[in-house]
Amino acid sequence: MSVSPESADLAAGPVAHGTLEAVCVVHALKSDAGPVGTTAIDKRPIDGPVKVRKMGLYADVLVDREHHGGHDQAVYAYSRTEAERWGGELGRDIPAGLFGENLRVSGIDTTDAVVGERWAIGKAVVLEVTSPRIPCSTFARHLGEENWVRRFTDRGDVGCFLKVVRTGKIAAGDGIAVISRPEHGVRVRDIFVGPTLEQARRLLEHQQASGSQLPAKVLRALPRREPGQ
Repeated sequence: MSVSPESADLAAGPVAHGTLEAVCVVHALKSDAGPVGTTAIDKRPIDGPVKVRKMGLYADVLVDREHHGGHDQAVYAYSRTEAERWGGELGRDIPAGLFGENLRVSGIDTTDAVVGERWAIGKAVVLEVTSPRIPCSTFARHLGEENWVRRFTDRGDVGCFLKVVRTGKIAAGDGIAVISRPEHGVRVRDIFVGPTLEQARRLLEHQQASGSQLPAKVLRALPRREPGQ
């Protein structure tokens, strides 16, 4: 696997370590008041190894393909730390999968992951951080919390989508190693709240230098000029 020269060198070792707490796929489709009529947001942990394919986890399901899925949103990860913060505020457990995530992780950042950093999970799988989750009304109906989209947006702990760089199998308990991290330093959170002109410049320079392609969602979020100019 090649790593771009502006990223952390594999020979220097991983830049962070974490643990895969749970692997979640759809439990059952549920009816929803939205335009699609059903949703696959009800994810729950499963035991044993799970195949990771280019378009996501084996046995997972997408219903609204217009707004979800695709190579850049193949896998959704959320951290235990952020889930526990929500649990304390809401006064309820936030079990793995409740937010619709495929991966519940600990020890590494999700919302504060750097766009383009790569995670090695288990023996073979490599994922690359791409973009933030954008909360929607289906998420709010699923959770049943008042003003949920606004509250989730204001907190900004949105987790991250990842694309699959190398397929394989993963299971709860696997280690996660952040094996490369671009030097531009722009986080998923920065994309969600709105990157600055300077952050946009660093991302575009990284894209040009590395020959990589920024996700469409990230490109759409980049400002052309600072507010008020």
